[in-house]
Amino acid sequence: MPHSRQTLLRERDPHGHLRVTYVELFFDLVFVFAITQISHTLLAHFTPIGVLQTAILFLAVWWVWIYTTWITNWLDPERTPVRLMLFGLMIAGLLLSTSIPKAFESRGLAFALAFVVMQVGRSVFTYLSIPKSQPAWRMNLLRITIWLSCSGVFWIAGGFADSAARLVLWAIAVAIEYAGPAMRFRCPGIGASSLQDWDVEGGHLAERCAGFIIIALGESIVVTGATFAESEWTAAVMIAFAVALIGSIAMWWIYFHLGAEAGSDRISESEESGRLARIAYTYMHLPIVAGIVVSAVGDEVLLAHPDGHTDMRAVLSIIGGPLVFLIGTILFKRVIRGLFQLSHLVGIGLLIVLIPLAHFFSPLELAALTTLVLLIVAAWEAISLGAIGF
Repeated sequence: MPHSRQTLLRERDPHGHLRVTYVELFFDLVFVFAITQISHTLLAHFTPIGVLQTAILFLAVWWVWIYTTWITNWLDPERTPVRLMLFGLMIAGLLLSTSIPKAFESRGLAFALAFVVMQVGRSVFTYLSIPKSQPAWRMNLLRITIWLSCSGVFWIAGGFADSAARLVLWAIAVAIEYAGPAMRFRCPGIGASSLQDWDVEGGHLAERCAGFIIIALGESIVVTGATFAESEWTAAVMIAFAVALIGSIAMWWIYFHLGAEAGSDRISESEESGRLARIAYTYMHLPIVAGIVVSAVGDEVLLAHPDGHTDMRAVLSIIGGPLVFLIGTILFKRVIRGLFQLSHLVGIGLLIVLIPLAHFFSPLELAALTTLVLLIVAAWEAISLGAIGF
């Protein structure tokens, strides 16, 4: 469709869904790097405090990406002002990503400033881009900007604070960020947004989130390949390499074979696209991505010492990654299909049973068992829903 001269909003086709533009895919490259930084930071700081710190950084990275995805669902990335806004976000996002490893050390302020500039700047731009003929939509963006500005105070204050205080202040900031959509950005005097104000084109949002899953899985494969390339190619390492790669394939199969397409169809046909987008994609995709990132750490631990001792780091990453992934996937499919997949419930149960038994196995044996569980879940779901496709 031709661009409207009066507005930067996307023009929607009632008989199809919005395509993902090349500039959106280009924007995602910054987050390929961000996910890599997150997984490496977790591996280097695998302590209770380190895990908590990395979790806060991951929550921030996901939030800035998903908010931008919502905005590009509303604004047309093919228009030059929107495209320039995305390029500006990429610059700030690269600063954000490069600050991740030392965000709780010397680069806290850089991380905080980059994050706040991305969140608040994008929301202000969108508010100014929405025509005055859309007062409800403009008010929605005003509420969002107010909430993000409030959380921004804590982000920047944390950037100036020492490491311990920074953790507390940034935890408060994350809580504000994540409470916003759940509370529909309620503000004193101007009330809360309605779900109609969050109307989205579901197919586009589903495709964008599926793309982020690919980014996370790609990080897992890159970690596996890079670690394998630098390792001595013993029989154990070669088997570990195969196990790690098959695990990534199994996670792809569980999410994409049926779930991604079903989610796209469901949200595209729904009259409550805003509600589904908020629950199924904004919140429920978070543990899916987190599980893949933790699994990537587990793959690196596995390849480093496949026959070594299974310590707590190995248990939490090798079992914890697939466990969090399956929990996120079952919740996502529950929202989409209205039921809990039995295959996923059994897979979650089997992984939980493995936790107290993990010290009896080497990392390679433990990883083989978790990969087997993922394969069982993938095959069970496909068979039970008659979707093998042979």
